[in-house]
Amino acid sequence: MTTKDRILEKAQEAFVMAIEIYNKPTLKYRLEGFSFFICNAWELMLKAYISEKDGEDAIYYHDKPNRTISLENCIQKVFTNEKSPLRKNLEKVIELRNTSTHFITEEYEAVYIPLLQACVFNFVEKMMDFHGIDMTQVIPENFITLSVRLRALDETEIRGKYSKQIAEKLIAVQNDIDPMVQANNSSFAIKVEHYHYLTKNKSEATEIYHIDNSASNGVRIIKELKDPNNTHKYNAKACIKELNKRITRDGIHLKYRGNDAVINNYHFRNFTAYFGIKENEKMCFVYQISSQPQYSYSQQAIDFIYDQIKTSPEKILDDLHEKMAIKKSTPGAKEF
Repeated sequence: MTTKDRILEKAQEAFVMAIEIYNKPTLKYRLEGFSFFICNAWELMLKAYISEKDGEDAIYYHDKPNRTISLENCIQKVFTNEKSPLRKNLEKVIELRNTSTHFITEEYEAVYIPLLQACVFNFVEKMMDFHGIDMTQVIPENFITLSVRLRALDETEIRGKYSKQIAEKLIAVQNDIDPMVQANNSSFAIKVEHYHYLTKNKSEATEIYHIDNSASNGVRIIKELKDPNNTHKYNAKACIKELNKRITRDGIHLKYRGNDAVINNYHFRNFTAYFGIKENEKMCFVYQISSQPQYSYSQQAIDFIYDQIKTSPEKILDDLHEKMAIKKSTPGAKEF
């Protein structure tokens, strides 16, 4: 076993420990434990990449040959763009790790969980990109999603619960991170949002309430609240990129006319037209800002198309091509 192999073995172990610690309900210090092990996993994984790319000496300090470089040094070597959302995410997670060595409150989880989930997904992606290792074969994919148990921070409650110094520090951290979450993409943070829908079907409900007209504090019912920038944030190009990334990651052999294929604009249009994705508001949002409508898609649309691909990767592109050709040649058929 080479040095690189040993480092990567430890990186995988550290990653699994981070996930297991965070998702263990009985641990009180899961945030601290997670931040330590996820940083360790990143450091080991990046050192394996640097040693392979630049030689093993590159992971040691020049003036201290017995000491390997820090995670911060690794990040600077590999992710040279200081404005990269992935790099900014790692820098914030390192700040959390450093804070954990001094003092941390349970409310930090509400502030950092969007960054932590992005950090996990980024690690899985880079482990595949840099080393060809699929972490979903090491730990089941459904366990990579962190277990969230939190509620939004209440400044008044925080100030009443903690000393002034601790409360102000926590609030300052939130005020620093929140604008960054809004300004960056999913490589920096995976937003955690809660939506409440009114249903008369009791079996579909996760919470039950009643409306009392005589109550002093009323319940306001919002019929619809939608921000397409959050719910439908993918254009066609981004959808295609994500689909091809998943196909490569999962080792799916996609075929078109007997040859290896990737999803392109033509194939994507066939999917959206045949399955009526553009008419499904859960999957597609239409911007009517000019005579030519613009479309954006949700995560649900990507998941749906990917599920269709997995059912028949060797035939589905040909089948859609034939079905859409028939549809276009049929009088009165809707063009796409």
